[in-house]
Amino acid sequence: MKVLLVYPEYPVTFWSFKYALEFIHKKSNLPPLGILTVAAMLPEEWTLKLVDMNVEPLKDKDIQWADYVLISAMNIQQDSVKKVLERCQAAGKKTIGGGPLFSTEPEKYDQVDHLLLYEGEVCIPEFLEDLKKQKPKHIYGTRSFPPLSSTPIPRWDLLKQEKYAMMTLQYSRGCPFHCEFCNIVSLFGNRPRTKSFMQVIGELEAIYNTGWRGGIFFVDDNFIGNKKQLKEEILPGMTRWMKKHKYPFTFFTEVSINLSDDEELMKLMAQAGFDNVFIGIETVDQDCLDECEKVQNRQRNLLECVKRIQQHGMQVQGGFILGFDHEKESIFKTMYRFIQKSGIVTAMVGLLTAPPGTKLYERMKKEGRLKSEFTGINTETNTNIVPKMEINKLLAGYKQVVRSIYDPPNFYRRVKIFLKNYRPRNLHKQNVTAGDVSAFFRACFFLGIKDRYRKEFWSLLSWTIKKRPKAFVRAVTFAIYGYHFRKCLPSDQT
Repeated sequence: MKVLLVYPEYPVTFWSFKYALEFIHKKSNLPPLGILTVAAMLPEEWTLKLVDMNVEPLKDKDIQWADYVLISAMNIQQDSVKKVLERCQAAGKKTIGGGPLFSTEPEKYDQVDHLLLYEGEVCIPEFLEDLKKQKPKHIYGTRSFPPLSSTPIPRWDLLKQEKYAMMTLQYSRGCPFHCEFCNIVSLFGNRPRTKSFMQVIGELEAIYNTGWRGGIFFVDDNFIGNKKQLKEEILPGMTRWMKKHKYPFTFFTEVSINLSDDEELMKLMAQAGFDNVFIGIETVDQDCLDECEKVQNRQRNLLECVKRIQQHGMQVQGGFILGFDHEKESIFKTMYRFIQKSGIVTAMVGLLTAPPGTKLYERMKKEGRLKSEFTGINTETNTNIVPKMEINKLLAGYKQVVRSIYDPPNFYRRVKIFLKNYRPRNLHKQNVTAGDVSAFFRACFFLGIKDRYRKEFWSLLSWTIKKRPKAFVRAVTFAIYGYHFRKCLPSDQT
């Protein structure tokens, strides 16, 4: 069997980092971990080929070569998925679909020959068994939540590693919280399932043996869902491994804000090599937090929580949402001020959307407030619900917030606020590569010479050399991020 593994293209958004990646000559921020893991579940005698359309084009000869085309995708990739399916149908090729896109809305993809829904550990063995009998079904998959003990090491040999800015690894699935707008619980359950210590170390070794040295993103939706195992096994073991291997990696993951309550956990994460965390802050309005059942964020000083994590050597990236029912028009200024004071350099502000499978989706459906299909994009004017606030006021306020926080003087000011509060562990030796040098000179040219805000760029670098010299590389990186975010700002036409 010859199987073509296709990962469809992402649109250009804040999350794509497209314009920042150009500075380091990379095509994509993250590799497709899900499809690489699925590849490791397929029979060894099959011949596999991966095409990640975010780093290379899908060619007709690739489709013609295959017996099956296996597509894995998230909702945000649905436009690309449709084009891939059309090409496969035109070529007369059988298709297999999996991942969150197909799992949440399988009824939209009846043209796919075989739908492998939810988690591969359950549906793939059943599909392979039926395929042997030459009686494969159209749909496989149940909402059961299998243990991760049988999850294999991803097929890194299929990847063109040099095209990516980071590698990826998964430790857990599921989240203990029940935020109204989030579909993680419907996809993966509310009891976090984790891999064993030996599995995590085995995956670190596998990535290390490919020759990779640099960042690794733990793709968990809430890395700290099982604090006990992290403290007793995973993080101490990772620290020993990292020390033994002379700190080849740095780690980035997603956590909930209650990380700031646990001094021991923050120290252990920093010691293990975590220097970056993404946190869903969503809103600073208590009524809106009550509305969306974001219990972990309620009744706390969010500003102090963010600063506490930064002081433990971890940069905080933040997710923010506008469009909750209880919002007042003052929310736009309040959110802008919070982001500026917090020093959250990478602040992802989007509009409230209702993914299928969420409590919010069901509530909007019941209230007759679903207005369009879910696209997975929550920027520009992309929301699939009718908000309580008048839509033009909401869109104008949203644009005001994102333009204000990424206005260069404000952005560079926020970088300095972060660097003043940030206390890195500095455990990891940072080897300056030719790519780093190239990125620096490109930044000097595009941001320090051609850009109209070059004065702010040189002011940041000068300040960093004087006040925070060890954070110089990070300061340059932030300047490049700011360039990307400005390129992605909403247009006046929307």
